Amino acid sequence: MELILIAIALAMDSVAVSIASGSKYKNINFFDVIKIALFFGIFQGLMPLLGFFMGNLFASFVDSIDHYIAFIILVYLGYRMIQEAREDNFEDEVKDLKNKTLLILAIATSIDALAVGITFSFNETDILYAVSLITAITFVLCVIAVYIGKFLGGFLEDKAEYLGGIILIILGFKILLEGVSVI
Repeated sequence: MELILIAIALAMDSVAVSIASGSKYKNINFFDVIKIALFFGIFQGLMPLLGFFMGNLFASFVDSIDHYIAFIILVYLGYRMIQEAREDNFEDEVKDLKNKTLLILAIATSIDALAVGITFSFNETDILYAVSLITAITFVLCVIAVYIGKFLGGFLEDKAEYLGGIILIILGFKILLEGVSVI
C-alpha cells in the first residue's frame, strides 16, 4: 500500500501538467493523450531506478541513519510540491505537444522520483516491482488527467500537487517513526 501511495504522489506533478495539456488543447486526439502519458510514465519509472542504483553506491555507509535521510528527502520533496502548487501556472509550461517539449516536462516532473529512488535503496524495496508500479500508475493517471483537463480546465492542477506533497510528507514521517522504532 505504501508503494502505491508513493507512486500516486510521484505522479502528481505529471498529472498536473497532463491536466494543463488537456485544458490547453481541447481538441487533443487519443494518440497525443497516449504520447503524453507514455513520456511521463516512462520517466517517472526510470528516475527511481536511476536513484536506486545511485543510492546503492552509498547505502552501506549510511545504514544507521537512512531513515533520517529518507525523512528529509520525502518531507523536502513534499514541501516543494506544495510550494510549487501555490506558485506555478502549468498551462504556461505546456507550449506545445512536440516530443522535445514533452521530454523536458517529463524530466522536470520526475526529478523528485530520482530522490525517492535513493530512499528505495535504503530498504529492501523490490525495485523492478516499484518501477513497474510507478510507471503504470503514472501512465493511467496521466491519461485520465488529460481528459479531466479537457473537460474541467485547469481547476484541479494545483490540487493534484497539494495531494502529492501531503502524501510524501506523511510517508516521510512514517519512515522516520519506523526507523526510530516508534511504530
